[in-house]
Amino acid sequence: MSQVNFSSTSSVSFGELGPTTSLQLMFAKLQLELAQTAKTQAMDKMDAIASAQDEQKLVSQLLNEARQAKADANSGVGNDKEKTQTYELPKKDANGNEVHDAQGNVVYKTVTETVPKGNNATFMSQEMVDYMDAHGLAYDKTGNNHSHSADEWDVAITALESRLEELGTNTQQEMVYVQDYMGQYNSYLQGANTQIANSNQTLTSLARGQ
Repeated sequence: MSQVNFSSTSSVSFGELGPTTSLQLMFAKLQLELAQTAKTQAMDKMDAIASAQDEQKLVSQLLNEARQAKADANSGVGNDKEKTQTYELPKKDANGNEVHDAQGNVVYKTVTETVPKGNNATFMSQEMVDYMDAHGLAYDKTGNNHSHSADEWDVAITALESRLEELGTNTQQEMVYVQDYMGQYNSYLQGANTQIANSNQTLTSLARGQ
């Protein structure tokens, strides 16, 4: 995506024109207002793109982690002894709903899960659990735990791959919007400067009696 530095563009600002009855300057004011709107929209989209790119990095990291965990489960890494993993998970009531405190915050509880010696299953990390639960991504919940066999890891891997593809598609679309807003900004700004130049030329001609 091409870059634009809005602050470096040389132009007359909306406020600098002041009150006027000149049709040319009134039109210039309108153009500058539209340019500012396009600039704001472009900046908002650019912030959204930056946020999406940060999330893409996280999902790529989690995907690599899941693939490695599957490989470890395939080869039986660490199955010579019992494995444990501690999680901070949302506390749920008898109906399976998350419990909240008086301030509306989710109440968490500490849970320790165990994989017995000789079992090849490997654990999800806390970061992976938090991300996938927050975004409703599927993972195998056999045994109501967060350890997976090699085959069970396929569910999480597929979900993360789909999420990564979705983020990539959304980012591309946001870039198209930015390009469009940049084009609008430049067009409106050029129009305003043209009207201002024409107005100045008219005033100069009048002053000279032409």
